[in-house]
Amino acid sequence: MQREPDGGTRARTAAHYAALADHYDTNWTHSESFLSWMADEIVSVLGLGPADRLADVGSGTGLFARRIAASGQVALPVVCIDPSAAMLAQIPVGPELLPVEASAERLAGLDGALVPEPAGGPFDAILVKEAIHHVAPADRRRVLAGLADRLTHEGRLLVVMLPTRIDYPLFDAALSLFTALQPDPEAIARGMRDAGLEVSLTYHQTELRIPRERYLAMVADRYMSLLSEFDDPTLAAGVDEIVAAHPEDVYAFPDRFAFVLGTRTEQRPRFSSPSAPHSPPRSPSCSAPASAGSSPARCVPTSKPASGGATTSPGDAGRSERCEETG
Repeated sequence: MQREPDGGTRARTAAHYAALADHYDTNWTHSESFLSWMADEIVSVLGLGPADRLADVGSGTGLFARRIAASGQVALPVVCIDPSAAMLAQIPVGPELLPVEASAERLAGLDGALVPEPAGGPFDAILVKEAIHHVAPADRRRVLAGLADRLTHEGRLLVVMLPTRIDYPLFDAALSLFTALQPDPEAIARGMRDAGLEVSLTYHQTELRIPRERYLAMVADRYMSLLSEFDDPTLAAGVDEIVAAHPEDVYAFPDRFAFVLGTRTEQRPRFSSPSAPHSPPRSPSCSAPASAGSSPARCVPTSKPASGGATTSPGDAGRSERCEETG
């Protein structure tokens, strides 16, 4: 959500997650195979290995961090950074995950003092999954630059986000508001390039199958922070609109994500001020800044299941697709 001048949106977002915290996982565990699929995609795109130190920024309850930690493809503990104490309180106690109450802005050096080491970095990999939209548009480039400064040499920053249009079975007002507020993955890629990172943008898609009554309950519970923008009567009318448009017993729809990956290839002083974007990276063969534009994408359907050996059933993710930049 975009931040209002009075901080109203940030306050509403905080209230949204505080209210959802104790049953947040129930809303999102509609498909264990989806959770496994997403965790596997993150591990693969980040190229994680057992020695890599990972921070999950906007981790919430650690829903994906738990699965990544259990993969054996990352050093423990995974640092779970989130501004919501209520969400962090849901993280299981143990050596696998380290909860840290802080915002992405604070980790990047925008909101007061930096998060001290080791919780504040440096990291071999930083994950920001479906959280970049909570950063005010005016701050996003500086946050990306600040996060890039928390990377080791050859460290990776991965922003996982929805595209600007989604094919979810939502009511029209919610879909329109989503498109109006959701940042463009191309803009995030440009911000990473300006932070001095080498960037790739890929799209990964799977299919969700959720029983109607469960999905309607998720919408009524405002499982997406977007839905906190609607009051109770408007939301109830929206649920009625969904029922009228989708009478089927199981809602099957594509879930498509942009994976924006930035890799730090230059040695820079760590924890430098993010007050201004870094200069664009320079090509080793010339002195002119590299273009901040991006190449077109191509989509490559695959038959890879959403999780190894999982049986497809209502609530399971299915066919996946990768879309890669072409030069």
